[in-house]
Amino acid sequence: MDITEQNYEDFISTVSHELRTPLTSIRGFSQTMLQSWDKIDDESKKKFLKIIEEQSNRLINLVENMLSVTKLQTAKDNFVYKETNLKPLIEQIISIVKNQYKNHNFELDFHKNIPPIFTDRDKFQQVMTNLTENAAKYSDDNSTVFISVTPASIPHHIAIKVTDTGVGIDKKDYDKIFTKFSRIDNPLTRKVQGSGLGLYITKNIVEKMHGKISVKSENNKTTFEVLLPVGNVEDYARAICSQ
Repeated sequence: MDITEQNYEDFISTVSHELRTPLTSIRGFSQTMLQSWDKIDDESKKKFLKIIEEQSNRLINLVENMLSVTKLQTAKDNFVYKETNLKPLIEQIISIVKNQYKNHNFELDFHKNIPPIFTDRDKFQQVMTNLTENAAKYSDDNSTVFISVTPASIPHHIAIKVTDTGVGIDKKDYDKIFTKFSRIDNPLTRKVQGSGLGLYITKNIVEKMHGKISVKSENNKTTFEVLLPVGNVEDYARAICSQ
């Protein structure tokens, strides 16, 4: 068996496992409600329906991530670059994530000298949503997710940092978390459902936008940093042609 065949079998095995868990939950709770509707109190019905909704959303997210991975690997995912003002876009993303994680606090520090950048708005939103959701997902209730946007130490770049105070990431896992289907093992991640595709997709999008992403975790404080180029259309076109 060659490496490609082995990777394919591993891929199918992992996807099958990820699909089976939510599907089993949806089927189980649906059957229970259909068979025992008159015997179940209203509070339990609401609880069961909430679980079905959550597991349905989990399936949708998994399928969307799988489609994103396929597009990234087949080069069919086209990027449309436009001048984008980041502050209102990030504020919108925070508002959406806050609605999902109501017990978390979110703080944005947006440097006053950040100009509009030339980027794909939808892809940038996908990157920031993934990072902000992850920060909330893998940190305790009532903790704060910090997001900062500042000029980078690299000329003509900005630095976007998303920081949480969760359980942290071991240095040996820095590279691992950006690979497909990879999830680090600790008490908090065992309680949180996920496909292990979000950071893989995020890294690929950032690199396709000619940026870089890195992570640093110390004393249970984890920061993901994204570096993206700035400039007008002409500057960007010259940069692409020179690479």
